[in-house]
Amino acid sequence: MENEKELYTNLIPHLNCKDFTVSKETFQVMKNEEYEMLVTCPVPENLEDYYKSEDYISHTDSKKSLIDKIYQLVKNYTLKQKLSLLNSFETESKLVLDIGAGTGDFLKVCKNDNWEVLGVEPNLDARKIASKKGIELTENLSEITKQQFDVITLWHVLEHVPDLKRTIKTLKSLLKPKGRIIVAVPNYKSCDAKSYKEYWAAYDVPRHLWHFSQKSIHKLFSEVDMIVDETLPMKFDAYYVSLLSEKYKAGKTNPLKAFYRGFLSNFNAMKSSEYSSFIYVIKNY
Repeated sequence: MENEKELYTNLIPHLNCKDFTVSKETFQVMKNEEYEMLVTCPVPENLEDYYKSEDYISHTDSKKSLIDKIYQLVKNYTLKQKLSLLNSFETESKLVLDIGAGTGDFLKVCKNDNWEVLGVEPNLDARKIASKKGIELTENLSEITKQQFDVITLWHVLEHVPDLKRTIKTLKSLLKPKGRIIVAVPNYKSCDAKSYKEYWAAYDVPRHLWHFSQKSIHKLFSEVDMIVDETLPMKFDAYYVSLLSEKYKAGKTNPLKAFYRGFLSNFNAMKSSEYSSFIYVIKNY
C-alpha cells in the first residue's frame, strides 16, 4: 500500500475495538490528525476471511433476526431516495457504476428506471444473489478500463478499500468531466459514536479500515482536484447503528434504548452538523 504511507504516519492511539461479527479479535483504531481520520491497525493479511459470516448482512438478503428485518426495511426505503438523488443530476447519459454493489438491489432499482448499470462486488455469494435479480457484477474494479460514467456510487464502501488514495484516483479517471461521485460513509465524530465509543458498530473492525470525518473526505478528494459539492445526512443510520451498538455493548438488543440514542444523535446533529453517516456528492473542480 505504497500510496497510503502518509495515512499511516504519525498515528496516535484513539481506542481499541473488538470485531464483534467474526473473529472477536481486538484491533487498534489510531488517529491521523493531519487528515482528521482514524485508521484500523493492523490490517490482517487475510482480510477477506473477516467477511465470511452470515451476520455480514450486506452480502445477503437475510430477514432472520429483528436487526435483519429492520435493515431490509430501511434499505428498501432508502433505495428510492438514492435513485431520486441520481435523477436530480443533469447528466450526458444515464450510465452508473456502483462499487461494492452487494446483492445488486441499488442497481436493480436504477436499471428499472432506465439507467445503464455496471457494478463491482468482490464477494462471490453476493454476486450470485445479484445475478438472480438480473444484475451481473464484475469482481474487481481493475476489470473496468474502457468506460467513463455519469455517476459512480460507493454506498458504505470507501471505508473498506485497502488502497484508499489509489482507488480515489481510479474513480476520478472513470468519471466523465461533468460526472459525480457519491460516497456514503459513517462519521466517527457523531454523537452516537462518542456515546458508544469502542462499541460503536460503525467502527466494524477490521472490515472498516478507515474512519472518516467531514474534513478527511474533503481533503482526500481535494488532492485529486475534486470538491465536495453537497453533504447530506443519513438520519436512519443513527438508529440502525445504535441498535447494533446496543447489542455489542449489552449483549442483547434493546430497541427502545437504541431508538433513544439514535434520536439523541440526530437531535444533537441539528446543532453540531455531525450526523451518524453522510452522503457526499463530489465533482471535479
